[in-house]
Amino acid sequence: MAMSGGKDDGSPMMEMNTTPLIDVMLVLLIMFIITIPVATHSVNIDLPSPLPPTTPPPLNPVKNKVVLTADGRILFNATEENQNQLVYTLKQTMAMPVEPELQFQPDPQAPYDLAAHVLNIIKQSGVTKFGFVGNEQYVNFGKAPNAPKATG
Repeated sequence: MAMSGGKDDGSPMMEMNTTPLIDVMLVLLIMFIITIPVATHSVNIDLPSPLPPTTPPPLNPVKNKVVLTADGRILFNATEENQNQLVYTLKQTMAMPVEPELQFQPDPQAPYDLAAHVLNIIKQSGVTKFGFVGNEQYVNFGKAPNAPKATG
């Protein structure tokens, strides 16, 4: 292995050796990275806890019904509740000796976002006896009233 120290004619090498400079820069970079404080910025959020409703809705040991109205209200057995109260009510139904059936009936004009949130609450509550009711109201939903019917 031969190392070149310049040209073959014996003249001195004119380029600067940058290897020590790169080594020093890497060491400084590592030192700066080590001394940077760890980013521990956290945002503390007080999440609402499910509070018991002021007037508990009547719980039926056989079946209960959740209805979503067109104006965005949640009705549990015809008693209006918010999402936190619904969580609490579903926990009460799950604590019964025999789990009652839960029926879900959204109005065709109910907000989709609300329906998605309520379905997520029902899923997270662990309800196993669950069903959709009132699907017949969607048979002609979105169709033109005088649309021609397909013949087969």
